[in-house]
Amino acid sequence: MCVCVCLLQMFLAAMGFVYFAKAFQGSYMKSSVTQIERRFDIPSSLIGFIDGSFEIGNLFVIAFVSYFGAKLHRPRLIGAGCLIMAIGSFITAAPHFFQGPYKYETSISHFSASNDTESILPCLTNGSLTHDNEIPTVEIQAGCEKAASSSLWLYVFLGNMLRGVGETPVMPLGLSYLDDFSREENTALYMSLVQTLGIMGPVFGFMLGSFCAKLYVDIGAVDLDTITINYKDSRWVGAWGLGFLLTGGVMLLAGIPFWFFPKSLPKQGETETEKKSNVLEGEQDRFIPDNNKHSTAPNKPASMAVLAKGSGWASKFHLPMFIGIMNLPAVALGIITGGFIMKKFKLNVLGATKICTGTSLLAFSSLLIQYFLQCDNSQVAGLTVSYHGAPQVSYQQNTLISSCNMGCSCSLKHWDPICASNGLTYASPCLAGCQTSTGDGRDMVFHNCTCIGESPLPFANMSSVLGQCPRKSDCDYMFKFYMAVTVIGAFLSACGATPGYIILLRTINPELKSLALGIYILIVRTLGGIPPPIYFGALIDRTCLKWGTKQCGGRGACRIYDSGAFRLVNLDWQKFSIFIHTFPIIAITIQLVNSFILFLSV
Repeated sequence: MCVCVCLLQMFLAAMGFVYFAKAFQGSYMKSSVTQIERRFDIPSSLIGFIDGSFEIGNLFVIAFVSYFGAKLHRPRLIGAGCLIMAIGSFITAAPHFFQGPYKYETSISHFSASNDTESILPCLTNGSLTHDNEIPTVEIQAGCEKAASSSLWLYVFLGNMLRGVGETPVMPLGLSYLDDFSREENTALYMSLVQTLGIMGPVFGFMLGSFCAKLYVDIGAVDLDTITINYKDSRWVGAWGLGFLLTGGVMLLAGIPFWFFPKSLPKQGETETEKKSNVLEGEQDRFIPDNNKHSTAPNKPASMAVLAKGSGWASKFHLPMFIGIMNLPAVALGIITGGFIMKKFKLNVLGATKICTGTSLLAFSSLLIQYFLQCDNSQVAGLTVSYHGAPQVSYQQNTLISSCNMGCSCSLKHWDPICASNGLTYASPCLAGCQTSTGDGRDMVFHNCTCIGESPLPFANMSSVLGQCPRKSDCDYMFKFYMAVTVIGAFLSACGATPGYIILLRTINPELKSLALGIYILIVRTLGGIPPPIYFGALIDRTCLKWGTKQCGGRGACRIYDSGAFRLVNLDWQKFSIFIHTFPIIAITIQLVNSFILFLSV
C-alpha cells in the first residue's frame, strides 16, 4: 500500500513539473511573439496565425488521444507528448541559427560621425538620401529575394504546431489518471496543486523572455558598439531563439519520469470491500447514468452526444495570458483557494457549480471596470500630434512633412525616432530638420533641428537624442490602477478553475473522463485558441500609424500604433472574454435543468 501511495505522489510531482514545463514553454513563446514579428517583418495577423498553430496541432489529435488514450498506457503517452513538445521547441529555434545577420531599417549610417567632429547634414537639400520611389540596387534586390524565398517563419509555425500535438495527452490523460487512483476528497486538492505549479511556469517564462529580449539577436556575431538602437526601440530584435533551446531541454527532462510509471494503480487508501461499495455509490451519485452497464466500452457517437450537453461551460477556465508577472501569483492563489474550499467544505457538484457561477459574475464585473481605463498616445510629430503639439492622429504619411522640413528631401519610409528637448518624438532626424550631428552609435546627438525651434512648445535647446520620448507620468499611474483591477479579476477567475474540473469529472461516466477532458480542450481551442489571434491580429494591423520598410521595399512590421484605436480593439477582445465568462453560467444552468428532469424521470 505504501508503494502505491508513493507512486501516486510521485506521479503528482511529475504532473506538477510537466505542467510547469509546458507553461514555461508556452509563456516564453508568447513573450517572443514581438521579436519573431520584427525578425521576419510580418504583420500581426500572420503572427496570430503562427500563435494559433499550437491550437491547430492540438485539434488534429485531441479527439483521438482523449478517446483511445484511456485504453492505452496513459503515463507513456504523456512521456511521448513531452518528447514531441521538446522537438517542437528545437524546430522553432532553428531559424534563429539559419538566418543571416539582422539588418534593421535606418538612415543613421548616412550621417554618422566621430565623437569629436560634426557630421554631414541630416537634413539634406540635394536629395542624396533614399527617396520613397528609389529602386534598390542589384545587391539589395538579390539579398531580399533570398530572404523572401526562405520563409523561415514556417519553421516557427511547424514547431509551435508540434508543441500543440505533444501537449494533447498531458491534461486529459494526466488528470483522469490522478482522479482514478486518488481518494475522491483529495482530487480537487491534487488538481489545484498541479495547476498552481503550472502557474509558476509563466513566471520563469516571462523572465527568460525578458532576458533574451534584451540580448541582441546577433550577439557574438556583430560589434554591438555599431548598433544605434536599444531594446526599447521598435526595430530591436532580441535573441529569441536561445530561449527555445532552454524550454525544449526542460520539457525533455519533464517527460522522462512518465516512461517508468505503471499503466494503473490501486485506488488510494481503498480495500477490496470499499472498492465494491464505492463503485455502487458512484453509479448512484452521478448525474449522467451509464446506459451501457453491460458493455465493455462506450459507443463513441453516443458518448459525444452526452458530452455535448455539458462541455460548453468548461471554456471559462481557459485563462488568458495575463499582462506581466504580477497576475501570476494571484492566479496561483486563486487556483489553490478553489481547491482548498472544495476539500475543506467537502462540496458536491452543486456547491462547485455555485462557486463557478459566483466567480464568473465577479470576473465579469472586473472586465467592465477595465473599459474605463485608458492611456494617451505617445507624442510623435506628424502621427499623433501636429508639429505644433496639437492632438492630431493621422494614418497618412504626408502629415510627416511640415514647413520646417519641407526642403530637407526626407524619406517618409524610414523610422529613426529621436526625442527632442520639447518632449516630442520625431520619426527621423531629417524630419525634425536637424542640421548637424555629433557622436556615434547610440550616443549620437542631433543639433540645430529647425522643427524644434519652430514649435511653440517650451524647449531647452534645438538638440535631440536617439529613441522615443517617454510617456507622460499619468500613464504610469493609470497602468498601475489597471494592473490592480486585472490582478483582482485574475484571482476571482482562477478560484473557479478547480471546481470546474470537478464538475466535469463528477457529472460524466467514469469511462468517459479522458474523453470529457479532451472535449473540454477541443472547445477551448476552437473558441479561444485559433480564431481570436488571427482576427484580433488583423484588427491590430488596422491601428498601425507607421509601418516599417523591408530591405527591398514593401511593408514590414509596425513601428507605432494608435493607442485609442488599439484600446477599442482591446475592448472587442474584452467583449469576447465576457462572452466566454458568461456562456458557462448559461450552460451550467441548462445542465442543472437536465439533471432535474432526469431526477423526476427516475
